Amino acid sequence: MPTRPLRFIAQAGFDAARQLHALPSSHRASRPHGHGFVVQVRSALDAAPSPFAGGEVGWLQHALAQVVAPLDHSLLNEQVEEPSDERLARWIGARLGVPGAAVSVQSHPASGVDIDEAGAAWAWRRYRFQSAHRLPNVPLGHKCGRMHGHGFEAVVHVRVGEGQPSHLTTDWLDDLWAPLHFELNYACLNELPGLENPTSEMLSRWLWQRLSAGAGARLRAVKVYETASCGALYDGATHRIWKDFHLDSAVRLRHAPAGHPEARLHGHTYTLRLHLSAALDELRGWAVDFGDVKELFKPVFKALDHHALHDVPGLPDGDCASVAQWVLSQARERLPQVCRVDLFETEGCGAVAWASGSPEPMWA
Repeated sequence: MPTRPLRFIAQAGFDAARQLHALPSSHRASRPHGHGFVVQVRSALDAAPSPFAGGEVGWLQHALAQVVAPLDHSLLNEQVEEPSDERLARWIGARLGVPGAAVSVQSHPASGVDIDEAGAAWAWRRYRFQSAHRLPNVPLGHKCGRMHGHGFEAVVHVRVGEGQPSHLTTDWLDDLWAPLHFELNYACLNELPGLENPTSEMLSRWLWQRLSAGAGARLRAVKVYETASCGALYDGATHRIWKDFHLDSAVRLRHAPAGHPEARLHGHTYTLRLHLSAALDELRGWAVDFGDVKELFKPVFKALDHHALHDVPGLPDGDCASVAQWVLSQARERLPQVCRVDLFETEGCGAVAWASGSPEPMWA
């Protein structure tokens, strides 16, 4: 199987208190408070010190857990100067000691900061709105042609302001979002100018256009979750959609040394996310129909679900990187629009593979 671009991803959490003195005294985060933090790191691990091939995810997860362990149930100010999400992410990245690693810190389910591999800081904010819609241009009988509704979520990514605490960036973003929430929440999307055909792709682009008027070049991406398992992203130039699948599979890592837990037969409920990128169909207003994605991917899904991954023909091993690369190859034979595959064996821990010759994907 040809080598494809890869990133390994690991996640860890901790509970801690902090106080952000750089914020105005009127800001609520300037007072002592606490969070359940979630930290995620991604890396190519080109010179991985993993003890065996296929053990990279476990090694990265262990390394991250060791770095954040001293932060658990602590006052962060005693260890990190002005511990905003951005400063905390940089502090963790420096101590992790993995060259080129990107680190994200989520201090709240609706917000966080991502430090990318070039060292730039991006804040993100999640917004929810309850809306009805119908897709007027779908084929006759398509369920989305009927009026229905969703609890939509939009995640907006912007560059953190130069020399600005990341909390003030998200406050600024809240101000930009407020008039959009007024239009979208408890509304019918089809009735809004420019959203006569409100697919997820069209909605993400509509939001981009509205937000970019105030955010300008700081706007990085807008993601729209139509449901918890599918959605669309727009970055000002490219549309991307994704669809999640869940696999209940057994695994044994062939290269794990005797006595290692992953050498034993075990299993996971995996989360597999397919990303697809294509120009929008001018009539339908979508890149690919989510229903078509599910149907065309079904043979690949069935080859993995409720099977032992290390026994699947063509798979060199059952580790996340090997499986993600195999899925990418198999999926592109049926859906050439597939550009990336994420595979997580536990929450936030897994591998990402993307198509050879493609630019490195935006990690938003």
